[in-house]
Amino acid sequence: MGNRALRTAKERRNDEFYTLYEYIQQEINAYLEFDPDTFRDKTILCPCDDPEWSNFTKFFAQNFELLGLKKLISTSYSTEAKKEKYEKFHQISMFETAFPQYDKEKAVTRGKIFTLTRDINNSKKIDYDDLEWSYLEGDGDFLSDEVKKLRDEADIIVTNPPFSLFRDFVAWVLEADKKFLIIGQIGMATYKEIFPEIKKTRMWVGVTCNDVDMVFEVPEGADVKKSDREKAARMGYVGNYTRQGNSCWFTNLDHGRRHAPLSLMSMSDNLRYSKHKEIISDGYLPYYNYDGIDVPFVDAIPSDYDGIMGVPTSFLAKYNPKQFEIVDNGTYAPKTLKHIAYKNKGIICYEKTDGEVVWETPYTVSERKAGNGLRLNVNGEPGSLPYGRILIKRRNP
Repeated sequence: MGNRALRTAKERRNDEFYTLYEYIQQEINAYLEFDPDTFRDKTILCPCDDPEWSNFTKFFAQNFELLGLKKLISTSYSTEAKKEKYEKFHQISMFETAFPQYDKEKAVTRGKIFTLTRDINNSKKIDYDDLEWSYLEGDGDFLSDEVKKLRDEADIIVTNPPFSLFRDFVAWVLEADKKFLIIGQIGMATYKEIFPEIKKTRMWVGVTCNDVDMVFEVPEGADVKKSDREKAARMGYVGNYTRQGNSCWFTNLDHGRRHAPLSLMSMSDNLRYSKHKEIISDGYLPYYNYDGIDVPFVDAIPSDYDGIMGVPTSFLAKYNPKQFEIVDNGTYAPKTLKHIAYKNKGIICYEKTDGEVVWETPYTVSERKAGNGLRLNVNGEPGSLPYGRILIKRRNP
């Protein structure tokens, strides 16, 4: 579902994936275990949110005092901005019409801002019932000057941003040098705009839900693959839910997992005892067009190899910056051989820098698409590599 959902989000603006309350709670608890004061005296901003449907504002409001928050701010898009795909789902709700500040015209064209700072109902505690709201001047777009000012006021930004705008959202957060905790998909780590930030340790993968399916609530009428709806139901979520197997949290908040070293075997022990039959039978194949070896499984990374290794993107969930250095993105790393497609000549070849052809084959679309990505060296010829790789190197060999 993951890649399919992401493509759908881009092509049809199907960006409505509502995060379950328990996922938010599990992730936040992991940071509190590492540092109980992570959120103390902080202003939290939840943009692209809406307390009527989303759980981010609900969680922080209900735990305002427990977390020691200074202020909670959340913003929502206008119904006009959100109705492009799901007009029925985003009709004006009873929540909004029940308040005296409700304005029929503003409700359509303007987003809303929710704030929480004080006990307004004299309950002797600050919680969800103390949220105050008003209309924004604009439609709630996070790129607007209005919401940027709220971003600049905040200490930590927490949300599930629209998948189709993930690149823009990360740039928007990092531009202001803010702490953040957001949901994306692990494949987004290899985006040209995102990967350099991970390499420079300006952001990294969060703690929970990195190796398991995540379930999201979706609007009525959302395009959900039948098998994903059924999988969500088997996990206990019946109705308007979908599952995604490659979702994850991205953050720049410190947590304990990124300080825990991977426990690994030596190369010789992997070749003898690895649970992966491919490692025992084929060993570690070198790349055809790059000086390094391919490691198809994170738990098969050899502890004593000093050269560059290509590993799956799932490695980022286990990445300890003191144990490994991230060298490059396998897709964009400079290669030792140049891939050239001559469609008019009907061939594809690899050349050295001096133009010497070292391998050629009849032109095919699949070979053309392989481009300058990493290729395995299989008996002296470029073999296929079905998934992307992150290039890493052991520190202090």
